[in-house]
Amino acid sequence: MRSSLLIVLILTGLFIRIEGQNLPGDDNLKTASTNVRGAQYPKITKDLRVVFQIKAPDVQKLQVKMEKVYDMVKDDKGVWTVTTDPQVPGFHYYFLLIDGYQVSDPASETFFGWQRMSSGIEIPEAGTDFYSIKNVPHGDLRSKWYRSSVTGEWRRCYIYCPPGYDDNVKKNYPVLYLQHGSGEDERGWGVQGHVDIIMDNLISESKAVPMLVVMDQGYATRVGETIQAPRPQGGTASSEQSAFEEVITKDLLPFIDSHFKTLPGKNNRALAGLSMGAGQALQISTRNLDKFAWIGAFSGGGRLTPESDLKTVYSGAFADASKFNKEVKLLWMGVGTAEGPGVKNFHETLTKLGINNKYYESPGTAHEWQTWRKCLYEFAPLLFKK
Repeated sequence: MRSSLLIVLILTGLFIRIEGQNLPGDDNLKTASTNVRGAQYPKITKDLRVVFQIKAPDVQKLQVKMEKVYDMVKDDKGVWTVTTDPQVPGFHYYFLLIDGYQVSDPASETFFGWQRMSSGIEIPEAGTDFYSIKNVPHGDLRSKWYRSSVTGEWRRCYIYCPPGYDDNVKKNYPVLYLQHGSGEDERGWGVQGHVDIIMDNLISESKAVPMLVVMDQGYATRVGETIQAPRPQGGTASSEQSAFEEVITKDLLPFIDSHFKTLPGKNNRALAGLSMGAGQALQISTRNLDKFAWIGAFSGGGRLTPESDLKTVYSGAFADASKFNKEVKLLWMGVGTAEGPGVKNFHETLTKLGINNKYYESPGTAHEWQTWRKCLYEFAPLLFKK
């Protein structure tokens, strides 16, 4: 009975939004681009506050959960309203709390994050258009299923193919393997990250060489092992081989090379990721320097205890700076300035050891998609350059 009531109340709220009940001064509000078709709210103010409005007269308490929880206020018609604090530009997950019960907002598109389908809202950043669709040649974001010998199951990966990929059958491409973060999956970079739009724009401006970008799910369980709840795999400085690393090296690389037009060898492969995926990129690449020559870590990796010795962790890859610098074309790290000092400290420690690396800070952004979009925008143009 409670579940039925929740559904009725939520759908009622959605109906009111579609009918367009507006707030005073609504002309100064902009409907969020992440709303479902026809939904009027949530809306965004000029100073980047978010206005939520829902009709649910029988609910006792209604809240919006973003970075913090906002209490909504009900008027005499049963319409709940709240205006949030100004939000940092970029993509934000959020939920509704109906009498304490957490649900997605039916007025929003849903995105896989926090280990569940979640509502999300895009807060525009003035003057930033590198992930906006432009009148340029566009590539394709393709989905492929492949059978994993490691897990014994079918897995799905997404592949960005650059503009003109199908036009010249003799042209082959380098490959960037790009990983998502904890709580997300292989859809993250394509949906929340806008990887295809970013790459289209970079390639059209001759800032990045045409390349394939492969995105896989960062979780794996070997055949015969107990299936556990999704958790970070290969996200630390451990030298232990994870099941996901085996999937990458034994299944995914051979599948991509046999089904797509790729250039052979480590110098034509890059491995990067965000957060958990950054840790995976560092661990897997340093264990497989015969397969990857370009490494990117966005907001992650290098989380070491004070006792850690960089000459022994990551399979000892940093023990010989001269050897590492010869084998790796690029080690690149990026982070938002609103994040902690971990990545910067790691960069500085590596530099003191003589390890060549590049470091980037995204001004004012935190551990969220705006940071990672900007990291990709800065990282991709450096790849596969001779």
